[in-house]
Amino acid sequence: MFILQLGLIGLCVALVPLSYVWGSGDPDKFRKLVWITTFLTLDLVMFGSFTRLTDSGLGCPDWPGCYASSSPFVAHAAIHAAEAAMPTGPVTMSKAWIEMVHRYIAMAVGVLIIALTLIAWLRRARLKINPWAPTALLGLILVQGAFGAWTVTLKLQPVIVTTHLLLGLCLLAGLGWLAAMRSDATGVGPRGKPFGGAVLASSARLRSAAVIALILLVVQIALGGWVSTNYAVLACTDFPTCNGQWIPTMDFANGFHLWRALGRTGDGGFITQDALVAIHWTHRTFAFVVFFFVGWLALRLRQDPALRGLATTLLAVLVIQVATGLSNVLLNWPLPVAVAHNGGAAILLLTLVMLNFRLISRRAIAAAAPAQAGARA
Repeated sequence: MFILQLGLIGLCVALVPLSYVWGSGDPDKFRKLVWITTFLTLDLVMFGSFTRLTDSGLGCPDWPGCYASSSPFVAHAAIHAAEAAMPTGPVTMSKAWIEMVHRYIAMAVGVLIIALTLIAWLRRARLKINPWAPTALLGLILVQGAFGAWTVTLKLQPVIVTTHLLLGLCLLAGLGWLAAMRSDATGVGPRGKPFGGAVLASSARLRSAAVIALILLVVQIALGGWVSTNYAVLACTDFPTCNGQWIPTMDFANGFHLWRALGRTGDGGFITQDALVAIHWTHRTFAFVVFFFVGWLALRLRQDPALRGLATTLLAVLVIQVATGLSNVLLNWPLPVAVAHNGGAAILLLTLVMLNFRLISRRAIAAAAPAQAGARA
């Protein structure tokens, strides 16, 4: 019964954006729904980081409900009993609500992707779209839901939580790509603004660099997820050195042993500080590689009027991302800054996905010679 209630809650949450899209005057409601689903998925990723950073991942120690109930309201007796038995434990009423709100939003995003898939199949001829794209996203969110369940049942095992994060970002990237495809086909972006336009041939030659930047960012996000899920943010308490050393003592073998319990080594012992330092130092060091490469790419792409807005966004978020990363260390991991750092990574990913799409779109490339000839004329 509570499974049905959960489904109804997810449907009710999804009805808000669905009603907004249906009542809008936009002639291409499918495009509008894709963009709204993309932005809600970005919100879901950020709220997921808030759930993790507030230690609310086990606020409801079962899945998909909360003590086999559809909400903490119904499960209040079990939650209070668990909190009384272990006052400093993972279960409190506030943490239960945080965890369940995260699940409600996830279910709503799932409903929206189901709607996108159904519309794509039923109106594929009129919309002229490939229905397999939203179908693939539907399959991805089902896998993501499974990892969400394993996050709880395997007690926040770092490799499961990190994979859950990466799958969520893959979903965000896929929706961003689908939104760009639909906007490129119609020439209209979010909020009805023009989308697309030809980029210079000099920018098009940076396609490979943009792909490399995206790969580097994904690796850095994975390293950042590993830092977060192992609670290694404060393993280095100063900057630019780490605990007063440029190259501190580190235990890479235990730090990057994937299949192990939270706070444990592969053989079941407690994880050492040297292992946590290795995790933190690797993420920090690789950040310099990402910063300089992505920053260089953004500066190059800003020279193209058609890409200047996206490139400026990429550069601005990149600088903010470095600032929030340093603030996490120097200010002792304040929650708003930590959430902003996670959200910045998601926005960087989405922006790079959009830039990659623009650079490979067949309609986007303009020959440099005609453009220069027109300018001289």
